[in-house]
Amino acid sequence: MFIVDAHLDLAYNALHGRDVLRPAVEQEAGNVEEDGIPSVGLPDLRRGEVGLICATIYCEPDEGKGKGYRTGDEANAEAKKHVEWYQRQFEAGEMKLVKSRGELPGACGHAIGTILLMEGADPLRDEEDVEWFFEAGVRMVGLAWKRTRHAGGTGAPGPLTEEGRRLVKMLDARGVIHDTSHLAEESFWELLERTEGPVMASHSNCRKFNPTDRQLSDEMIRAIVKRGGVIGMNFYDKFLVPPEEFRKRKANLNDLLRHMRHVCDVAGDAGHVAIGTDMDGGFGREEIPEEIPSAGEMPRVAEFLGKRGFSAQEVQGIMGGNWG
Repeated sequence: MFIVDAHLDLAYNALHGRDVLRPAVEQEAGNVEEDGIPSVGLPDLRRGEVGLICATIYCEPDEGKGKGYRTGDEANAEAKKHVEWYQRQFEAGEMKLVKSRGELPGACGHAIGTILLMEGADPLRDEEDVEWFFEAGVRMVGLAWKRTRHAGGTGAPGPLTEEGRRLVKMLDARGVIHDTSHLAEESFWELLERTEGPVMASHSNCRKFNPTDRQLSDEMIRAIVKRGGVIGMNFYDKFLVPPEEFRKRKANLNDLLRHMRHVCDVAGDAGHVAIGTDMDGGFGREEIPEEIPSAGEMPRVAEFLGKRGFSAQEVQGIMGGNWG
């Protein structure tokens, strides 16, 4: 099976001390208390039949912890380090840059197909930056993480800024896909009003079960579906397990199934739900579904969905085909 994972912070983890070229069990855990036990390495992805990923450029903003960027210049410099790390993997044959639909891999091989996704657009200061990152291969951009210069984000309500509105036009001119995960609701709706370009949510779940602004309301799900977009399910247990049960038990695949089925119910079919695990995105093995200790076990998700009533065609779509 050819599996797609639409959200992995590989460069961020590599630049913060994890050897993601090795299996997760062989990686130095780093700050386990803050980042969790590693669950993703390139060998795990290959073993798990993950042939295409959206690999992020995620620059951490300063939140009073004594680390992270404070200015657009600092964010830009950090983002270019991420690009340089990915370029080294492309040159080494570990990963393969995908810039267009025609370059999408047809089967799993050693080099993992990679679409670059910028999570939080603060590195984009002007049109020159947009062009530089586009030429480097960035084909997806999320305007926000928390609040950025461009938009309101998670825990930071608000609309697009004037700078954000200008950026949307620059991205649209190049056909860049808008990632709506992390956008504040007001920014989400304004973005959809201002762009006719493609939209998706790389790693978001359902607000119906986890009622925070980090998740998608039914109205937001319908809006993405209407635009032909796809929603990647996040594997973080805080986003899977109902709030009243969080920290009382581990997440499991039934929790993932609940969110997937709800997207299907809202959409009217299974063609708009997929996977964007965000594994090792600030949480680790202890905070993902217990049946999936690493990316190497991703085929278990397909097997589980098949046993829960999804057709073989629907399973293939959810595991990767829907992103096409």
